[in-house]
Amino acid sequence: MSYVICADVGSTWTKVAVVDLAGGGLLGAAARPTTVGTDVLHGLDAAVGDATAGLSGVSSAPWYVCSSAGGGLRLAVLGYERLITARAGHQVGLSAGARVVHVAAGRLDQAGLVALRAARPDVVLLVGGTDGGDAEVLLHNAGRLAGARWRTPVVVAGNVEAAPRVRESLAGRGVPVTVTENVLPAIGVLVAGPARAAIREVFLRHVIGGKRLSRGARFARLVRAATPDAVLTGVAALADLVGGDLAVVDVGGATTDVYSVLVPDERAGGPGAAAAGTLWRARTVEGDLGMRWSAPGVVAAAAAERLLGPGEDGPLAQAAEVLAADPGRLVEDPAGRAVERRIATLAAVVAVRRHARGGGSAGVPARDLRDVRLLVGSGGVLRHAGPAVAGGVLDAVLTDHGGGWPVPREACPVLDVDYVLAAAGLLAGRYPEAVAGLLRRHLERR
Repeated sequence: MSYVICADVGSTWTKVAVVDLAGGGLLGAAARPTTVGTDVLHGLDAAVGDATAGLSGVSSAPWYVCSSAGGGLRLAVLGYERLITARAGHQVGLSAGARVVHVAAGRLDQAGLVALRAARPDVVLLVGGTDGGDAEVLLHNAGRLAGARWRTPVVVAGNVEAAPRVRESLAGRGVPVTVTENVLPAIGVLVAGPARAAIREVFLRHVIGGKRLSRGARFARLVRAATPDAVLTGVAALADLVGGDLAVVDVGGATTDVYSVLVPDERAGGPGAAAAGTLWRARTVEGDLGMRWSAPGVVAAAAAERLLGPGEDGPLAQAAEVLAADPGRLVEDPAGRAVERRIATLAAVVAVRRHARGGGSAGVPARDLRDVRLLVGSGGVLRHAGPAVAGGVLDAVLTDHGGGWPVPREACPVLDVDYVLAAAGLLAGRYPEAVAGLLRRHLERR
């Protein structure tokens, strides 16, 4: 039997799925805590051992690994104009699996440089100007980075005519630089693919090894993508099978990510979307919404959204602080599990509200989710909670009529119990038939 080992080394848990290439069957699955404190390979090897127990040919099976351990990929975007090029760069960065930690537009000055350093990005996406358009801001910002002895990798995806001079300016001062196609070659034309691929390559070449998650080079050789990048690819493959709009809400320990794939139509997506272009396969990351590190942020956001009941704020905020203080703690008591369920529900509702309504630091466009056919729930808290609890979280999203966004008219909720979306994304480019079989078995129907 021919099979592959797919693994996601997350911030909290390392998940492994063993996939049969002949038909996309799931031969084994396991999860272990991510061993960030020692060496992530310890947890990864243990999880693979659990998932492959009893299978023959383990030593020859190829591994496909994605990772968001150590904070994943932190991206900063520098653009020409906030509503257009910076916005386009922000969308592309999210689609590449990055957590966008800083967005700036216009000429980079000393204060802007200080703010950029404070954001501690792993990669800077430098954009600006349509092809043949303005190049002055792009060249200025490249020169500013070069003169500041910048050493964080830079991906340049702006005005193609200015790209050679930008490369020369940065490389000449020792800045690691990769030049790719313009994310916005013309007004209203958003080209995500080349920049997304370049960011992925920089992530694999510079970031994984630089986070010192493992003592040797083996982990860096195994990793093929940032986890959100792999998941978005899996979501897109699922959308092709469903043949319509779908959405995914992934409630994690540090962030809550929302993915959506929309069938292109006349939907404009809010002010400025036509100028910046529309990315029909998109992701948003809510860095203040999570089950552990960001649990206090969930309570604060829910209070701002008026989702908390009378007297709930204080006790829930206190419980969230306890979770954040000990991210590795496993909750076993009934009261603790009830708190987890509540925080998971609030995180999912707030995250989907933000995704659908749009906005944020770069004016991310609104997403019209009315025609979503499938709402997929993911994340350890949902997978371990049981069908009734997980179903309640997704139902809260689908009945959120007070959230300022039109909810799906007819969506089927389904849970990614075996965590196959990441595996599907890792395998989509090479084994599309196995991916189709895997998704049909586990996610296409409830």
